[in-house]
Amino acid sequence: MSRKIEAGKLAAVEETPVWLEVNHRPAVTWMCTPDQLEELAVGWLHGEGYIERLADLLSLTPCATDLGFWAELAAERVDAIGRDTRRRVLASGCGAVSVALADPQSLPASPPRGAAPPPETIRARFKELYQRGARYEETGGIHAAALTDGQSLLQHAEDIGRHNAVDKVIGGILMAGRSPAGLGLLVTGRISAELAFKAARAGIVYVATPSVPSTLALTIAKRAGVEVVGRAVSGSPQVHRPDA
Repeated sequence: MSRKIEAGKLAAVEETPVWLEVNHRPAVTWMCTPDQLEELAVGWLHGEGYIERLADLLSLTPCATDLGFWAELAAERVDAIGRDTRRRVLASGCGAVSVALADPQSLPASPPRGAAPPPETIRARFKELYQRGARYEETGGIHAAALTDGQSLLQHAEDIGRHNAVDKVIGGILMAGRSPAGLGLLVTGRISAELAFKAARAGIVYVATPSVPSTLALTIAKRAGVEVVGRAVSGSPQVHRPDA
């Protein structure tokens, strides 16, 4: 994809802290690109296990004077997170925050959820993703993610962090009244363990990237029955099938 960066112009990606409190207690502060912030909050709450569906979120109130949100959930849902045995880790990649990561062996072993579409279909969807990349066109330095049914992109987001972009598209699909289960996830950067875990939790069938997955991401995906496609826009995609 060509980049429309003017000669001599200093390019920079917007980054700012955005906080979230859950039931009046600090939960997370993202370093992120400040758009689709409600989607980011909803997607993060889903990925961390606070909610299964949008109806589990009683309210999400933006701060009137700062970039932040107050989320209200049923007390039992928050208490369940407090009893969670997952470890808090610093997610890999730019714009990262700490996330709760489960031991891959603690995940229930699941059969394959399905197969990715043919390489030419994935490449066509990535082409569509790149064409929507307004910030990438301006700066050349941002990540993107999308959810797809194979025929078109249902959600698209850009962010300085891969994890944030994924949370934004998952939050967006939930806010649109649809489950992410059964869809494909496209990510422009490396597939790390945290992204594989988010995809597994969301019911994603396959994850595709122009880059490569990490070894731990493949372990998580295999346990969850998620297919991973690396080098997805090259002439030689690397398909990691969970039943292989």
